[in-house]
Amino acid sequence: MSYSQKVLDHFKNPRNQGSLENADAVGEEGNPVCGDVMKMYLDIDKRKNNKGEDEEYIKDIKFETLGCAAAIAVSSALTEMAKGLSLTEALALKKDDIVDDLGGLPAPKVHCSMLGVDALHSAIKKYQLRIKN
Repeated sequence: MSYSQKVLDHFKNPRNQGSLENADAVGEEGNPVCGDVMKMYLDIDKRKNNKGEDEEYIKDIKFETLGCAAAIAVSSALTEMAKGLSLTEALALKKDDIVDDLGGLPAPKVHCSMLGVDALHSAIKKYQLRIKN
């Protein structure tokens, strides 16, 4: 099982690792079979989109991951992809986006990318539910 240079770089030098003390939302996903657990912290703010309308976006994002090299690399790459995206754009991210960005993952490790996306989507949905109520 070999990893791309980009996967190895994100594993050895993870970006946005840690937590946000006053996060607007936190999403957590885990896989009991492999033991990986990913937690995403979001700082959400508002800005004007290109139509001049207010939109919420991910101002900052951090992660805490307990897992293999692929899980850490996926978390790191996902935070780089998601930072600055509107919530709508972030909800449109799919596991293939992360796998492609990383230059591929070995087949047994692709599930790691889904955990990251699921944790991000979970955090956004929790935030949206809290804001509605």
